[in-house]
This record gives sequence, structure tokens and C-alpha cells, in this order.
Amino acid sequence: MARTGPTTNARRALLWLAAIIIVAAVVLGGGVAAGAASWAPKLALDLEGGTQMILTPKVAGGASVNEQQLNQAVEIIRQRVDGSGVSEAQITTEGGRNVVVSMPGKPTDQQRQLIQASADLSFRAVIQVAAGAAVPKAAQTPPDKLPKPTAKPVNGSDPNWIDAALYQQFENTSCVPPLTDRPTTSDPAKPLVSCEPGSTLKYILGPVEIPGTDVKDATYGLAQGAQGVTTNQWSVNLSLNAAGAKTFQAVTQRLYQKYLANPNDPQAQFAIVLDNNVISAPRSQAVISDGNSSITGNFTEQSAQQLSQQLKYGALPISFSIQSEEQVSATLGSQQLQMGLLAGLIGLLLVVVYSLFQYRALGFVTVLSLVIAGALTYLAIAILGWTENYRLSLAGVAGIIVSIGQTADSFIVYFERVRDELRDGRGLIAAVENGWGRAKRTILASKAVNLLAAVVLYFVAVGNVKGFAFTLGLTAVADLIVVFMFTHPMLQLLARTRFFGEGHKFSGLDPKRLGAVPLYRGAGRLRTPGDVPSVANGQLKAKNTAAAGEAERRMTIAERKLAAKQHEMSGGPGAGKPNDNSKENDR
Repeated sequence: MARTGPTTNARRALLWLAAIIIVAAVVLGGGVAAGAASWAPKLALDLEGGTQMILTPKVAGGASVNEQQLNQAVEIIRQRVDGSGVSEAQITTEGGRNVVVSMPGKPTDQQRQLIQASADLSFRAVIQVAAGAAVPKAAQTPPDKLPKPTAKPVNGSDPNWIDAALYQQFENTSCVPPLTDRPTTSDPAKPLVSCEPGSTLKYILGPVEIPGTDVKDATYGLAQGAQGVTTNQWSVNLSLNAAGAKTFQAVTQRLYQKYLANPNDPQAQFAIVLDNNVISAPRSQAVISDGNSSITGNFTEQSAQQLSQQLKYGALPISFSIQSEEQVSATLGSQQLQMGLLAGLIGLLLVVVYSLFQYRALGFVTVLSLVIAGALTYLAIAILGWTENYRLSLAGVAGIIVSIGQTADSFIVYFERVRDELRDGRGLIAAVENGWGRAKRTILASKAVNLLAAVVLYFVAVGNVKGFAFTLGLTAVADLIVVFMFTHPMLQLLARTRFFGEGHKFSGLDPKRLGAVPLYRGAGRLRTPGDVPSVANGQLKAKNTAAAGEAERRMTIAERKLAAKQHEMSGGPGAGKPNDNSKENDR
């Protein structure tokens, strides 16, 4: 089997890169042609402006809203807005009474209803569970095999709730990307197809058996064992009112029988549903008669606290009325965006000037690499704006500007490794391969640190800082693609051209200007310290002083000591001269 050489691999990598760019451009162009996408990235609230709504809470029975309830309501609204595909929205409280929602663009009627509705917490029995991916059309259940109820359902776990239409909806629903659009409210008297975010599972649930309003309290803490000893396992403690406790006893008795027959039976589970999403589906391992239950599982302290808050405030008797709605201009405006882009262009220009001054013709490889990295980043942001409704904020623009220097660092590391190999006396082709072997480890380590920092910053930060972290990580990925699929392959091909291969003085890879001396001197003789040009021993003319200095810097300690000793013994210029403060006595 024939082995492929570096030239073939380089051309193949360049073709793959071209294919990636072309496919991305075609995908985006198809979206533009269909009217669903735009060639320009979507802009966030701080750059484009949008809509600001001030919401006034309305409480059932005229009760007042406390701070905890309002904060939980804000969190639920934020989850709803993010789930509806709106990015970079800002949800805050005002005066401890109102909620301010600022979002890019103009909200649809469905989004307004979603924001205004009260939280919907309920408890439903699980009838069926499956993997979250949608079933392909070819693999779906034939019409004649679809479920046909044989009797009227007798309880919330009865499979007779499932008819042909519900089962088809269950098979078509996707709880993994791309997600299926689903309403956040439902009929409590009917079954429901639901997803459990984070677990990639989907459920068929029975009708609501316990409404969220029956939750009296919910706390979290370390679970206690059978002997009352505190364990290291976190749990959530749920307390129901009298009506909820009575229903819960009947439900847990039914589910517990299922559990005893088969501990893995999905019908032994009781799902906790918030806004039509399953937030937990514990199994009933006992009959609970007093309404006080403990939910255990693979909880961390943070996840246990979150679930307890969702249970405690998830059924808030709060809905919102829109007190005012107005269009707001960009908080930073087009002028600030232009200044940011100008700063980026100045930084890019300085990088280009430095690259051409330092690396001459080789600097054009850096320029082309930056252009390709920019094209990949632009296409990615535009496609994400179309598919994920990602919006570019000024913080995101700052992340892209910062990445220019980080991207240029990768090229500098690589080029300097190649030049080091040339100084050691290797030919350009060997210098490129050896230099790449050393440089890619440094580049991978550097980008791994960048990606780790971006991921951590994205998940722990709030607000627009997430936009900065996202573009910082995105450009790091684009940099790796360009270095591996363009910069190195291009240098492999250029090394075989006459201009670069023979070390033209304007190539940036001239061995003489780098102070290189071949290790093999011919006639069976290897390089010695005396063969290395040195300013000290006077072997170079004035015009080669820079190259001599560079060559002397590249000498090993042993070579430098031996050269100094030979120079002293030969009585070369400067040898044996006294110090300036001493006097020479002639006899």
C-alpha cells in the first residue's frame, strides 16, 4: 500500500478546510434564501436595542408578594425567555415590586403570554419513558400497531390514557437538540408528553393528580439513615397540605405496588412537572400517609437547593400584567460599536505590520491565516444566530478582538520553531516538519488553557460576560482549525518552492540571515565551534554582524567556551589586551 507524503497530506488538509468553509457558506446561504437567516450576525440588546416591558405581579386572593417569591418568579421568567430562543435578554426587579424584562427585537404574542403566565407546578404519574431522541419516520410504529385504548382509564398510571395521536406525538418529540417546540401550559385533566432537561429522557405522563398549590413547604439537607444517622447524601424534603397529603397517600400506595413488582418499572415513578418540563421523577419506595416525603438521588448541595426552591415557589400564585411596553434604543449604540471595530482593525493592522516586518514574505501566511480564522468565526456566529438565536453583544466583539493576538501567537510559536531548526543547520523541509512536531504541542496546550478559561467563565459569569467567554472559546477552536488545516499545510507546500526552499532574503527563512551553519561541513567533517561565525573572533564583516550575533547566541555553552579558548590561543583581535584601568610595562 502506497504511503502518502507530506505534500499529499497538505493538499488534502487544504481541500478539507475549503470544503468546511464552502459547506458553512452554502448552509447560511440556504437560510438566507429561505428568508429564515441573514448574512449579518444578530446583534444583542446593547447594540441593536429592543423592547422593555415592566411587569406588575398579580397575586391570587390579593396577597402581597415577598422578596423570595419575586426572585423565584424572575428566575422562572428568565428560564421561559431563554427557552423561547431569546438570547442576551435582561430580567431584573425594580423597586422590590415590579419585574423589568428587556429583550432584543420585538416579542411575539406567544412570548408575551409566556412571560405573563403564572408558574405551573404539578405532580403526574409516569406511564412510559424512552430515550429523548425523536424516532425516525422509517422506524415509527405502523398505524395498525398504534395503541388503542380498551377501556376508560381508572387512574393516572393507566396505559389506556395513550391513544394513537398521543403516541405519535411521543415518537416525534425530541428532547435532545434539535428540540421540538412544545407549549409551556397544558390541560391538567389530560395526559402529557414531557422532557426532562439534562437527562435526555422523554415521558408520557398521566393527568395532574396533585397541583403545585398543595405544596406547603420544601427544604433540603443531608439525608438521614434508618437509625437516624446523618449520611453524606443530599435530599429534598417535601411537605404537602391536608388535601395534597390525602391524594399523595393513594398515589404512593398505587406506585409502591408497582415498585414491589418491578423496581425498574417506569410506572413506579411520580414526575414533578414545572412549565411542562419534568424536573424530577422519583420512584415511590414507600406508602406516605402524612404528606411528608424525602426525595433522594444523585443530588449535589446545589441541585438539592434548586429543586427545593422550585418546589417551594414553583406554584407561585403570581401572574403578571404588562404595565408598560416601549422600544428602547441600543444602550451603547452604533457609535460605540464602530469604535470597538476600529480598535479591532487597528490591532489587526499592527499584527499584520509586525508579521511582515519580522517574517517578510512568510508574514503573508499569517495574514491569510487570520483572514480564514475570521471567516470561520463570522460564519459560525451568523449560523448560530439563525439556528440558536445567538446574538452578538459588545462583550462578544471584545472577545473576538482579544482573540486576534492569541491567534497570532500560534503562528509566531510555529514560525520561530521552524527558524530554530534552520539555525541548527537543517534544510527547510526538515525544519518545517521538526518545527511543527515541537510547536503543535505548545499550541495545543495554549489553546486548551484558553478553552478551559472560556468554559469556566461562561458557566460562572452572568450577563454580557457570557458573550465574551463564548466568542473567546469559539475563536480558540477556529484558531486550531486554521493552524492544523491551513498554516502548517501551506508551509509544507511553500518549503518545496524555489523562493522559500532556497532561502531568498525576503522569504523570512534565509539561513544566512538567521546565522545558520550546517552541522555537516562536507568531506566527513562536522561543525565545530570554530566554524560558527562570531563577532568576537572577527570572522565576519560588518554587514554580517547581526547574523554573527545570532549565530553566537545559538552556540552551546561548550562551543562558546571552546571558541573562546581557541581565540585566545590564536592571538586574535582583542586577545591578551589589558583592562582599561591597567598599565602595560614594556621591558
